[in-house]
Amino acid sequence: MRSRWRGWCVAGLLTTHALLVGWSAARHSPVVDEMGHLPAGISHWQFRQFTLYKVNPPLVRMAAAVPTVFARPKTEWLAFSADPLARPEFFLGEAFIEVNGTRAFDLFTWARWACLPFTVLGGWACYRWARSLHGDGAGLLAAALWCTCPNVIGYAQLIVPDLGAAAVGLVACWVFRRWLATASWRNAMLAGLLLGAAQLTKFTLLILVPLWPALWVAVRLGDAGFRSPREIGRQLAQLAFLAVLGVWVINVGYAFEGAGERLGEFRFVSDAFSGPAGKHDLDAPAVNRFTGSRWGALPVPLPRNYVLGIDRQKLDLETKWWSYLRGEWRMGGWWYYYLYALAVKVPLGTWLLAAVALAAAASSQVYRRHWQEEIQLLVPIAAVLALVSSQTGFNHHLRYVLPIFPFAFIAISRLGRAFEGRQPVLAGGVAVLLGCSAASSLWAYPHGLSYFNELAGGPRNGYKHLAHSNTDWGQDVLLLKQWVDRHPEARPFALAMDIMPVIQSTLGLPSLLPTVGPASDPPPHPAQLVGPYPGWYAVSVNRLYDRRNEYTYFRRYEPVARAGYSIHVYHLSLEEANRGRRELGLPELIPRPKDSGPQ
Repeated sequence: MRSRWRGWCVAGLLTTHALLVGWSAARHSPVVDEMGHLPAGISHWQFRQFTLYKVNPPLVRMAAAVPTVFARPKTEWLAFSADPLARPEFFLGEAFIEVNGTRAFDLFTWARWACLPFTVLGGWACYRWARSLHGDGAGLLAAALWCTCPNVIGYAQLIVPDLGAAAVGLVACWVFRRWLATASWRNAMLAGLLLGAAQLTKFTLLILVPLWPALWVAVRLGDAGFRSPREIGRQLAQLAFLAVLGVWVINVGYAFEGAGERLGEFRFVSDAFSGPAGKHDLDAPAVNRFTGSRWGALPVPLPRNYVLGIDRQKLDLETKWWSYLRGEWRMGGWWYYYLYALAVKVPLGTWLLAAVALAAAASSQVYRRHWQEEIQLLVPIAAVLALVSSQTGFNHHLRYVLPIFPFAFIAISRLGRAFEGRQPVLAGGVAVLLGCSAASSLWAYPHGLSYFNELAGGPRNGYKHLAHSNTDWGQDVLLLKQWVDRHPEARPFALAMDIMPVIQSTLGLPSLLPTVGPASDPPPHPAQLVGPYPGWYAVSVNRLYDRRNEYTYFRRYEPVARAGYSIHVYHLSLEEANRGRRELGLPELIPRPKDSGPQ
């Protein structure tokens, strides 16, 4: 009976989670990166080549593209370019929407639904790992944290690789843990297959390549019974086997495209692989620091576009971009950016559970496991955080640290033992905190991308802390379209948003807002309006805090409506517009004699 009850609970959690993610996926418009991922995924199936969107491996977008391919969409490939510095996938995304019209939004929804197995897999793996450590209560707690986390729900609905990387990376580490416990050839084979699958989701998981041998050394050095040279040799052979198997899986994922090409023949663009002067010489047949060296003759046992994707990603990380944090714009980033982002975008209930779990582990052996088990959870968290925090060329996306979430949930899940150890006070506290965390997440649903906890002022104030995909990624344009259709009196209507014009025209939204503020860079054209004017406006939160101060004057006004939490709708009367203009030192507007409109 207990086993059946537990199974129904897990199934209910995962089913509810999938329904929440699926409904949210249907409500929101395609975000910036999805515009490139879907046509790239279609091209992988259609042409068996992987040039498009090579800065990320192809597994997630190929899974997303499966129902789209069967739906036989119209495609347009004229914008394709093999230039190593080009990113043609976004132009192809525009063309995809243009040729498919409004049907394109259904195609994106179907593609998102095709990615639901990744998030279900992540929740199931959280349950299994936590249950094996701390029992049934812990398994259910870990699964509940995954299934109600607003960041998991927010990114699980999208065709981006971060959630898939978190889920597949967790399963890979769980199987590797089984191999550490029982070093059999079967477990080594499973670990190798999943290591390769993890590498096909996101380049961040390259961290597993050095991390797994390091964990093996740490665990074996702490094993007093591990002394036999023969056993050491056997396990080293299994490690080599799983590494080779992982490379083979990567090649399968890329259809062995360009595998075995010599290192010196690649045309690299990053400083790390080409040298500081090489990446700008686009006419060179091979821009490569290894050309002519003894390393250049070595064949690379990896697919060509896998190697070039790492190089292109490295170029992005080497390049400094403008970044935003709590009202400040900076060229480059902050080493503590992701720590701050976690502080404001993870529910307070989850943070309090983490604090209680830490205190419980420090005070009682009941809530601890052997250090060899603990490091397999904590080391991946520390390694991923250190890796992404060290890349300070730009800071835009919390999603880069999404792979640490399931490990953190499993570490917290030790508190589930309170439900089995007859500790009603602690168990009650854990239940209350979990409920608070879930309630906070569901209160903002279906807007998980814009979620911020109460300490940050909630999702309505999130844009004061973080920008880009953390708040406004273009996800609420469909909701704005619905609002505009319901309010025909809101005319004339203008937009100030970071959306592709093709989405705007396909949905029939009004023209983009031409007004700019007095501190704009570059300065406004004389033909453009300057400062507040009466009318209806939709301004995305990224534009409210844009570093060029183009539309920051809207922060003087209260929005009359919102599309999600990322788009504010304003209605300025002549009096309100003049109040803002006086504050900005601009001449006031006077009404026209006949129609009382401003002039």
